[in-house]
Amino acid sequence: MKRSVHEARTTDLLKSALESTQGEEILFGDFLDPLGERAFGFLVLVLAIPNFIPVPIGIGGVMGVLVILVGLQMLFGLAHPWLPGMMRRKGIARSSMQRFVARITPVLRWLEHVCRPRFESLTRQPVHRISGFLLVVTGVALALPIPFTNYVFGLLLLVFAVALIERDGIVLMLAWAASIAIAITLLMLSHAALDAIRKLF
Repeated sequence: MKRSVHEARTTDLLKSALESTQGEEILFGDFLDPLGERAFGFLVLVLAIPNFIPVPIGIGGVMGVLVILVGLQMLFGLAHPWLPGMMRRKGIARSSMQRFVARITPVLRWLEHVCRPRFESLTRQPVHRISGFLLVVTGVALALPIPFTNYVFGLLLLVFAVALIERDGIVLMLAWAASIAIAITLLMLSHAALDAIRKLF
């Protein structure tokens, strides 16, 4: 029996999204429309993709802004993600998406074994706002020109995404803790860098 969108696992949703779209480009809007309350998690998953594939320099800034946009919508209590028409019509090349899906499926399968619906209230409003705030923090960090951090932020976004899609409050709390740890680390490194510059001059 085929699972509904609310029961499907993350890899099932990815496979369905690939099979249901036409053409050489997959649009964000085509992913989001049928997903209902799980669309926030799936959008975070889509925004994690460029961190794992060859993309132009500076794309982290663009993805960071989009992550901030998603986080703000969760922070302000929106039930479903909103994207302007221009962004809904933006997409990812099908070939890039297929390579990403093939590469990331083993990780997602492992996360699916770890994740299951539990403490679901943490993945919904009003507690949803905590995830929104921490996604804003993550988006700001992703947008900064910090070398060699794309995979770190990509993995963090993956954990956020799968926890939200699978409605797993425990894994979501791990994502919260990782976000806070990364933010503290970046603040400490920034402070150390400023101290070093002051000593030089």
